[in-house]
Amino acid sequence: MFSEDALLPISALQHLLFCERQCALIHLEQVWSDNQFTAEGNLLHERTHEGPDESRPGVRVTRGLPVRSLQLGLSGQCDVVEFQDDSSKVLVVEYKRGKPKSHAADEVQLCAQALCLEEMLRLHVESGALFYGKRRRRTDVHFDETLRALTRDSAQRLHALINARITPLAVREKKCESCSLLDLCMPDALRFRRGAAAWFTAQLKDQSAPGEHDYDHEHEH
Repeated sequence: MFSEDALLPISALQHLLFCERQCALIHLEQVWSDNQFTAEGNLLHERTHEGPDESRPGVRVTRGLPVRSLQLGLSGQCDVVEFQDDSSKVLVVEYKRGKPKSHAADEVQLCAQALCLEEMLRLHVESGALFYGKRRRRTDVHFDETLRALTRDSAQRLHALINARITPLAVREKKCESCSLLDLCMPDALRFRRGAAAWFTAQLKDQSAPGEHDYDHEHEH
């Protein structure tokens, strides 16, 4: 169990699963930079949270609901939570500006919100939904044991990363192009530094191997 002051943001799971270095830069080094994608995402969340709570036939809709889990050590906000009037079913909905991704970061973030709700309300949340702005429709997500296990593991990895207080080295990948921290992370610069160091080491080896006596002689002077 975690204390209240040890809770980490649920949104950090998204950063962790996208890139551990990005996660450390944001949550350890407090580095942040917006781009078109993050600005559009922030605007979408603001509009969602600012909307009024409402009641529809058979369901009550709550927006911007604060949640937390002392078991996972996470806290955050649900964009939308839909409660059936008889409380037999709860649906958690997360809004995203883009489209479904090739990795499970969105599903893990949504599942973490569901696990928080389960702990707080002592009920079972069977499923949720991701609303993608480009598609303008919901994608259903079932919180099966595989996704729950991945979410718990991700929460543990997040705490381990933050507690270690070490920012991972940069690795240049295709996904770097969409990262708002690209200019601050500088994966290309790190790659070139490694390349230069490797080249310099190789040159020393090439020079010393065939004529070790000449190399030693130079140092005698």
